[in-house]
Amino acid sequence: MRTEKSKELPLAGITVVEFTHMVMGPATGLILADLGADVIKVEPLHGDNTRRLKGSGAGYFAMYNRNKRSLCIDLKSQEGLEIARRIVGKSDILIENFRPGAMKKLGLDYETLNLENPSLIYCSLKGFLSGPYEHRTALDEVTQMMGGLAYMTGLPDRPMRAGSSVVDISGGMFGVIGILAALQKRNLSGVGEHITSALFESTAFMVGQHMAQEAVLGTEPEPMSVRRSAWSIYDIFVSADDEKIFVGVVSDTLWRAFCEEFDLDEFASDSSLDLNNGRVSQRDKILPHLELLFSKLSTKEMIEKLDRAGVPFAPINRPSDLFEDPHLNAHQGLQEVTLPNGDHEGVSVRLPSIPLEMSGERFNLRRDIPRQGEHSREILLELGLSEENITELLGRGRVASLS
Repeated sequence: MRTEKSKELPLAGITVVEFTHMVMGPATGLILADLGADVIKVEPLHGDNTRRLKGSGAGYFAMYNRNKRSLCIDLKSQEGLEIARRIVGKSDILIENFRPGAMKKLGLDYETLNLENPSLIYCSLKGFLSGPYEHRTALDEVTQMMGGLAYMTGLPDRPMRAGSSVVDISGGMFGVIGILAALQKRNLSGVGEHITSALFESTAFMVGQHMAQEAVLGTEPEPMSVRRSAWSIYDIFVSADDEKIFVGVVSDTLWRAFCEEFDLDEFASDSSLDLNNGRVSQRDKILPHLELLFSKLSTKEMIEKLDRAGVPFAPINRPSDLFEDPHLNAHQGLQEVTLPNGDHEGVSVRLPSIPLEMSGERFNLRRDIPRQGEHSREILLELGLSEENITELLGRGRVASLS
């Protein structure tokens, strides 16, 4: 729980209207919601299709929609569009991630809405920024492939997408950065802004280090799976318990501490190993020795020694291992939410908080994951509609509500 001193969240008093689905848009709204904004998620009458995804998409809605309110309206009807425009008129920020041109067809494009609400910050989350590709529809996997990330992740001639929607999430984070910058600018000018964040350019930014590597070394970088390591020890080893642990000795100071902790006197006394480049050239000598050493240590012994030496290390976990991770559970790193859809509706689960602390405190749950149309009536009343108006709209199928 946040203390009395810090209970006022940084985005308290900011209203966001969200026309999004899948990951990129909802992730943007999630961050703003966790930071205290009132995020109104506008869904179709039948609810966001993301609620019903199976397979690898089954967790999208549960992960990226807490701390929001759900309003289900028919945007194809005049009444539904009027409700949407009234919400936008009272909002500070609009987020959308539909295909190019979709919002314009509805009359909910920036140029139209800016005339009615000049202070509106309008964030579009797309596949591509301005240029020859801007008309294309993209996906996380599409831009991982064309942006070189899948090449760098996989084996030679076997591109492989990263094991998470990393581009969707990072693109959403860049969207939030743009929104926060626009809020600061609006504080000075009173005028809003149209911001666009995109998947392809987010991917390019992430592989920029490899582009720079080629410029520095003059050779094309190999996939990370077969790369030449920049450090002498940057590898996965197997303990006596047959468990895998990654170890990275990434400085000369760490090398000395590592040798001392593991009684590697032969290495410590060899001046040719004092500097990193000297050690890299002798990896063939160092690694077999360490593989044998670690194979005789239990996982517990190995971790305790690495921890004492201050050497970066990591057990090779699965996502399911994080549910019981002692660090995440010690300080609100996971927050309990209730699944709103599917076969496990009503089941509680602990999911990651946004990875931020402010004054040593985390941003926690204020609203559970919304059920479909859970806040429709509440939001419409706030817009000034009467109970009679709302009942009529419900009866005509222009609005869907649980209440």
